[in-house]
Amino acid sequence: MAQFYRKLFLFFFLLSGVATAVAQQKQEPLITGTYNQVPLHQFLTELESKTGYRFYFDATAVDSLTVELQAAAQPLSQVLTQALQGTDLKFAISERNQVFITSGKAILTQLPEDYFNTTGGSKNGTQQSASELYLAQEPAKKKTSSEVKLIEIGTPGAGDKANLAGTLRDSKTGEPIIGANIYIDSPTIGTASDQYGYYSLTLPVGRHELKIRGVGLKNAKRQIMLLGNGKLDIEMEEDVRSLKEVLVEAEKDRNVIGLQMGMERLDIRTIKQVPTAFGETDILRVVLTLPGVKSVGEGTTGMNVRGGSTDQNLILLNDATIYNPSHLFGFFSAFNPDVLKSVELYKSAIPARYGGRLSSVLEVSTREGNKKTFSGAGGIGLLTSRLTLEGPIIKDKTSILVGGRTTYSDWILKKLPGKSFKNSEASFYDLNAHISHEINSKNNLYFTGYVSKDRFKLAADTLYKYQNQNASIKWKHNFHNQLYSVVTATHSHYSYDITNEENEVNASKLTFKTDQTSLLADFNYFPNSNHTIDFGASSILYNVSPGSLTPNNPESLITPDKLQKEKGVESAVYISDKFDINPRLSVSVGLRYSLFNALGPRNVITYAAGVPKTENTMADTVAYGSGKSIATYHGPEYRLSARYSLTDNTSLKLSFNRLRQYVHMLSNSASMSPTDTWKLSDNNIKPQVGDQVALGYYHNFRSNTIEFSAEGYYKWMKDFLDYRSGASILMNHHIETDVANAEGKAYGIELMLKRSVGKLNGWMSYTYSRTLVRVNDPTTSEIINKGNWYPGNSDKPHDFTLISNYRFSQRFSSSLNFTYNTGRPITLPLAKYHDGTNYRIIYSDRNAYRIPDYYRVDFALNIEGNHKIQKLAHSSWTVAVYNLTGRKNPYSVYFKSEGGKIKGYKMSVFGQPIPTVTYNFKF
Repeated sequence: MAQFYRKLFLFFFLLSGVATAVAQQKQEPLITGTYNQVPLHQFLTELESKTGYRFYFDATAVDSLTVELQAAAQPLSQVLTQALQGTDLKFAISERNQVFITSGKAILTQLPEDYFNTTGGSKNGTQQSASELYLAQEPAKKKTSSEVKLIEIGTPGAGDKANLAGTLRDSKTGEPIIGANIYIDSPTIGTASDQYGYYSLTLPVGRHELKIRGVGLKNAKRQIMLLGNGKLDIEMEEDVRSLKEVLVEAEKDRNVIGLQMGMERLDIRTIKQVPTAFGETDILRVVLTLPGVKSVGEGTTGMNVRGGSTDQNLILLNDATIYNPSHLFGFFSAFNPDVLKSVELYKSAIPARYGGRLSSVLEVSTREGNKKTFSGAGGIGLLTSRLTLEGPIIKDKTSILVGGRTTYSDWILKKLPGKSFKNSEASFYDLNAHISHEINSKNNLYFTGYVSKDRFKLAADTLYKYQNQNASIKWKHNFHNQLYSVVTATHSHYSYDITNEENEVNASKLTFKTDQTSLLADFNYFPNSNHTIDFGASSILYNVSPGSLTPNNPESLITPDKLQKEKGVESAVYISDKFDINPRLSVSVGLRYSLFNALGPRNVITYAAGVPKTENTMADTVAYGSGKSIATYHGPEYRLSARYSLTDNTSLKLSFNRLRQYVHMLSNSASMSPTDTWKLSDNNIKPQVGDQVALGYYHNFRSNTIEFSAEGYYKWMKDFLDYRSGASILMNHHIETDVANAEGKAYGIELMLKRSVGKLNGWMSYTYSRTLVRVNDPTTSEIINKGNWYPGNSDKPHDFTLISNYRFSQRFSSSLNFTYNTGRPITLPLAKYHDGTNYRIIYSDRNAYRIPDYYRVDFALNIEGNHKIQKLAHSSWTVAVYNLTGRKNPYSVYFKSEGGKIKGYKMSVFGQPIPTVTYNFKF
């Protein structure tokens, strides 16, 4: 009988086990469907919608995989097994209907029975440390005390909403974190930290889980009990792992849901990946790879943005204007990459706080410096070296950052074609300094200083020297959580002198100098999380010394000459209002009103009315005393932008802006050079005015890992300067007789495809654009091209750029660039004739022909040292080849009369591959 009961018990035990297994199997959803070459991420998303299970996976790990299967009422686990067959992906299903797709091994959804075994071993003999176990409660993330502790903020008061504000900082350096997302899920309310790391949120009173995500940072969250208005400063940790889903979440839909269009933001890590000439990280070279941004020639850093000239770009370093952003005639950028934090380029929808230029604003921001510990970074290359040091003066309150660069580039000049280069010498240096000081919780001070000097001797007879000097001081004051102000004072100086020692008879020295002093007050007000108001005022004082020519040798026959100094004041007030009408529609409207006064002392030439301005039509000279108004110009500048979300991944954007420019650059070349001078508007030179309308379409693919954008624009410009044939630019006492008030139009479409995650990342862009100019002013001494439209100097209809980076491992990565664009316009000599005395040249219409098209391939290999945390210094090597194919792209095309014949020549600056090796270190 006992044996019978034992068998009966065993039977019921097995039966219950089978029943339990069947019950468990029935609990899994059954899947039916046919999937032919369906992308795996799409397949998993569909399963999530069908089953109600929550799927967790790395989008970059599955972006190239597809599914081929047919299921007929099969359990979810069986379908997943088939779908992942042949890959290294594993899955695990938790009791809470969560599915985790991981690479290599499946995660544990609960602790094993022998986890607390004192020997650390399991019953089956395998070893597994606690650090390798991941619980399903928080995938790939451990809870820290700061994330589970409940923080009470504010004191109870009237109202059902309260404001939460604070500053995000890096836990290691104490530097502010820009562009991180701070939000709650229910209700969905969020914002992003600004350039000072500041954020402000208006939330319902009560308990919330505050989530914080940023590029290159570990995801964080805080449990808060919001009782009333209060502050919460948060320190974020750097994520040293390869950025995967962290980056996807941090950057989720930024280009789609953001209101700003025509804006590109580059962080310094992205900039350092792009190979450039001579191995020097160059922010301006990287900016030139963006759609809508062009350069007239190789080796220049002058930018042409959406059809604008190089002087129509406002370049700011911590709000101080940089007049010449290059070294050595454009071969190097004026910015040291190791001191920079971010670079932002505005091509359209330019914020109302900016003014004074027609085409773009390039805002370059430096880092504040490490407030925790002393550290440094630098690099040694074939042509340049750099060193940056930073650290706390008062820990957690005051930091200092100092960086410098210098060059030893003479040897490369010996390799360039032409005697003028082989017999030349060149050098430059630049210094940056930044001090950040926290007075108290409401007040911060920031000091920035910048100095750069260049020396270039051409063919042993002409010496060029030019320099930038910039300084700024900022005072940031928090009135309360929803309002803060930044008062900024800046000074910018640019000067050059050219010494000619070709022979004693012609020995001379030519100098130019401009100084700009400004005071700005900017206010940011956050009524609530859906509403932001910016307003402020600014005033700029210009002092320009247009030119001075003096003999440089006792035997020189050069007559001393000096142009009159120019002085002017540009003032402006602005206000802009950004608000979310509903979750899909956001609008920003702004108005800036600017006023310019040209001031004495100065003698101004007047001309006969209604006739061209020439030396023969000069009517009188009027003397203006010191501070007297010579001419006054003013007018409104409109800003409007809107964004409408078609879906969660798609949006349309529209913008319109009007800008005014009161300063003009006078140049005898198509590219920016140190010999350019600047001219203020007066009663003979009108200010420039430009309008631009833009429409954009934005869409994200594959869980926001791929971004696509298409922007079209149309721009009108008037009263910018063009030049009559044979115009004299330098030392001209009546420049208005050699320039023409021109009108222009530019239009185009910019396409961009960007992938910012995964082993292979980068962007690809194509731009079709046209820039046309017309001079049809009756007061101009020469009607160019019979008053018809002709291509501008920056007119390059087709432009294609590919920037690609591939990471083989944590230590090895490569970068490949490809650039193609249409050749720029040129005016050619067509024939010559004899007038009885001399031969005369007949030229084509202005810019009727083009130089050959341009294309270039660059390659770089980056080798990093080991990633041990405890080591004296972290280092890396970069081996790069600029112009890999050795194409002789034309820098300029010119003509010379030789033996009674006119011969054309093409000069290439980088006509062969240029290999470079750079050693970088950080400690």
